Amino acid sequence: MGKRVNSAVWLEKYGRWQINVQKDGQRKTFSCSTPGRAGQRECQAKADAWLDDGIEVKARRVEDVVVAYLEDCKARTSLSNYRGEEYRCRVWVLPQIGKLKLDSLGEQQLQNVITTAYAAGKSEKTLKNIRATLMALCKFARRSRWTTFRPDEISIPKGAKKGQRTILQPDHLVTLFAVDTTILYGKRITDPCINAYRLQVVTGLRPGELLGLMKSDRKGNIVVLQRSINIHGEITAGKNENARRRITLTPTALSIWQAQEQETSSIYLFPGLKEQAYRRKFERYCQSNGLPHCTPYELRHTFVSAVQSMPEGWVKAIVGHSKNMDTFGVYAHQTAGMEEQIASRVEAIFTDILKGMA
Repeated sequence: MGKRVNSAVWLEKYGRWQINVQKDGQRKTFSCSTPGRAGQRECQAKADAWLDDGIEVKARRVEDVVVAYLEDCKARTSLSNYRGEEYRCRVWVLPQIGKLKLDSLGEQQLQNVITTAYAAGKSEKTLKNIRATLMALCKFARRSRWTTFRPDEISIPKGAKKGQRTILQPDHLVTLFAVDTTILYGKRITDPCINAYRLQVVTGLRPGELLGLMKSDRKGNIVVLQRSINIHGEITAGKNENARRRITLTPTALSIWQAQEQETSSIYLFPGLKEQAYRRKFERYCQSNGLPHCTPYELRHTFVSAVQSMPEGWVKAIVGHSKNMDTFGVYAHQTAGMEEQIASRVEAIFTDILKGMA
């Protein structure tokens, strides 16, 4: 690697940082329009990249990086993840910074992408997803030895709106466990997915985890979660590394599981059910029985809301949240016998909620 002996200087007349470096008799100038010390560091990083024989410095544009990144993403991740990344690149990244040269990319340009999405009224979760895509693009470019640029901070505006979730209240849960019918074409029929709704709300499973359940996943009252079926019908290992976990079924959950096992001869507990169809069926059930408009994923939120009196470490273990996920507070590791304690507490909570059925 060549050694840089000078520092970038601010050219007030042109409103940019600039540095001249030389390697093997070749002289090259690098510049950056980001003001402040951050801009100076970016400018010097470009020069250092060129001086480093391992970095391939070309006049690439961000759009070129996006194309290569998406190809890589499509080859190594699920279709669901790829489509999310492709959408964010196409709608938010490319229109804002696609034509920028990679060696002129700075933190402010990345921040502008977030700011534009915020101004368009996008939620905090959407903004965080866009930020994750931007960081992944930069990491891919570094891994490809096209840049050394490493953004320090891309902030989410404090005023970003948080998505609103609907949950079922205790009287709604009483209805869910008392009524097993829905209205289809003007006639009231038994809802074929009633056990799915009930099992999800007493376990906190994600919809994809529920649909991926196999009968063989259960040994006694212990279920090992090891797969998920996403919205595209792909079988995956789950949303994240914490998705692979084991849960202890409460007596209520076990009775629901056993009832569903009698309904099918398939190896899957809920065979042939796709996530979009499952969502439509549950929305129809809610409408047919006077429940608020709710989605299957909000059944998971209903569960978390119902058991919020429990230690957060326990809830994290049940729903598969990471230790950094703010479910309630600081995560605590499970101790021997804790699984049975958790199941007992969950059963007591739902027994109390559903006592109005008696």
